[in-house]
Amino acid sequence: MKKIGLVVKEVSEKQIKTTLKDSGNFFIIRYSGLSSPDITSLRQSLKVSRANLFVVKNSVARRALKDSGLESMVKAVEGPCGMIFAKDMPVEASKILYTFSKGHENLKLEGGFLEDRILEKKDIESMAKLPSKDVLRAQVVMALNSPISKLVIVLNQNLKKIVVCLDQIKQKKEKVK
Repeated sequence: MKKIGLVVKEVSEKQIKTTLKDSGNFFIIRYSGLSSPDITSLRQSLKVSRANLFVVKNSVARRALKDSGLESMVKAVEGPCGMIFAKDMPVEASKILYTFSKGHENLKLEGGFLEDRILEKKDIESMAKLPSKDVLRAQVVMALNSPISKLVIVLNQNLKKIVVCLDQIKQKKEKVK
């Protein structure tokens, strides 16, 4: 019979591997010095973006990363670390992490993985500073709408000139009569 600690490690490793396959997006944080209520607050904040915080032993996280083909991420797992898995909204999760790290200096962003790209701290911070989807959509619509609006204005001015010209011709003909 296996010891309970070994069983817990195996289950944790299996869960991380499965989540890595399903999610494809994750961040690694260092939380040394954060209180339990702060970690709970972070977890609740991450629920908005449908992200989950896993706190596991480093050896388990390292094995899971190596087995998943992410050996380059192993160096980020050092000290008290947590893994945040953000399946659907990784940008929102990065914004939450970045904002939380600004208010809690003990939380450090170590790195991450987005789709097929390894992220460093600066990449996560720049991703967190991106505008929201709605703002980006509005900017795209404005960019697409701008040339059309200018064309309408130009065409409208030409029509006004024609109307003014026709009006002047009409006035001249009325004077002649």
